[in-house]
Amino acid sequence: MPDIIKIIIVEDHPIFRMGMKELINREKDLEVVGDAETVAEALDLIEIQPPDLVIVDLSLKESNGIELVKEIQHNYKNIASLVLSMHDEALHAERCLTAGARGYIMKHEASESVVKAIRHIIAGNIYVSPGIMSTILNKFQNKPDPVSASPLKRLTDRELEIFRLIGQGLSSKEIAVQLAISIKTVGTYRERIKEKLNLKNSGELLRHAVIWVETGR
Repeated sequence: MPDIIKIIIVEDHPIFRMGMKELINREKDLEVVGDAETVAEALDLIEIQPPDLVIVDLSLKESNGIELVKEIQHNYKNIASLVLSMHDEALHAERCLTAGARGYIMKHEASESVVKAIRHIIAGNIYVSPGIMSTILNKFQNKPDPVSASPLKRLTDRELEIFRLIGQGLSSKEIAVQLAISIKTVGTYRERIKEKLNLKNSGELLRHAVIWVETGR
């Protein structure tokens, strides 16, 4: 384990980012060496000041945090990643871990769990919020697993991100702006989602997306 654990925070909410930075820097052996709002900024920082661990918000303005996790896993194998999320669905956690993340914690638990998660990960372990971990472990205990049976498993990471934004009430134009893609591309994704989930129209798509965002089902 390194004497000083160097950390980069990638989070597009400045107040939350600064709070997280102050919390981590209270630890004598932890140091936040940089922070970023976007994937592009984060990759530049990694090149300039390689960290031991990157803390990534799952939902960034111009991209999905999973994309950064994949980039780190592919190009910076000595750097670990910890995902922060507002979503307590096991589906999100599974996708992040599959992409290469070493941890997944809820943002509302971050003040209590982030230091513990960092230490677990640097020690070579995986850390996942307890409530989500119990759902994931069902797979390995031959118990019914509603996540595995979910038709949302058919969606790609980008399609799932757009489905989530639809459920949060964003219009196609707003989604296009947030993800820096064209409205036409959003429309294409919407059609793919409807086809994969066997939804007849935009009304059904919106209803299912809202229910999923509100209940995780």
